[in-house]
Amino acid sequence: MTDAEAFDAYSRTVSAVARTVTPHVASVRLARGGGSAVVFDEGYLLTNAHVVGRDQHGTATFIDGAEADFRVVGADPLSDLAVLRVRGQAPEPAELGDADRLVVGQLVVAIGSPLGFSGSVTAGVVSALGRALPVRQGRTARVIEDVIQTDAALNPGNSGGALADSAGRVVGVNTAVAGFGLGLAVPVNATTRRIIDTLLVEGRVRRAYLGVVGVPSPLPDDVAERTGQTAGVRVVEVVAGGPADRAGLHSGDLVLTVARSPVSDAQGIQRQLFAEVIGTRLPVTVLRNGAMVDVYATPTELVG
Repeated sequence: MTDAEAFDAYSRTVSAVARTVTPHVASVRLARGGGSAVVFDEGYLLTNAHVVGRDQHGTATFIDGAEADFRVVGADPLSDLAVLRVRGQAPEPAELGDADRLVVGQLVVAIGSPLGFSGSVTAGVVSALGRALPVRQGRTARVIEDVIQTDAALNPGNSGGALADSAGRVVGVNTAVAGFGLGLAVPVNATTRRIIDTLLVEGRVRRAYLGVVGVPSPLPDDVAERTGQTAGVRVVEVVAGGPADRAGLHSGDLVLTVARSPVSDAQGIQRQLFAEVIGTRLPVTVLRNGAMVDVYATPTELVG
């Protein structure tokens, strides 16, 4: 295949994804701002928690110009996901994929309403997986775990829009612009589907909060042989004043287990932080300066 043929094939793929996904993506307006959203179920939109903030109502505009009012069913700041219920007609739901099947270098297409321009399409590749994003909302510091990093161009207003694979399946919800050439998206996978289901039923997700930012990291050979574990989570940032900070976790620590369960990525940590551990002493085993150390953190409930 020549370079020209390869570029044409790439262009056709992006165009096909745009045709498939764009009708399911809306521009949303709320009292304090706006962004984008994706139809994921009949009459329901998925967007970012930070897009809706504390607003409870807004208006969605689809690519064909149709408008519909919506109410906020629920929001989960820790995953940065929110569910909206449309009053009236909405397009058919988009097809959801599984972000756990993504690989670095894979083509992805971002669709949203940057700067108010609805139906905008950009393309790029998956730059990294399993990232963690520290953010602050007012006085509340939090960490969005297990995000997808992509070089598809994102701008204000893209938040809440679709990140799709080459088959037109929505594998992520664009969540932030971290810097030039760097975009992030919340993955659509089994974990986030459980969050979405909980929001639909209960309107909120009670979550335990530690306040660490980490990345997957291989274990030294001797530790891997001793533990039977090949990877842990390297702490790159500890949120000041959070439970992990109060427990004495430090940047550079390599987390091996949380609640005595092995972890190898940020999502592995989050799986241990269910509502029942809020306010309990949670053992966290870390590798620090070549020695395994147990610290005890007391997770708080994520609020705000």
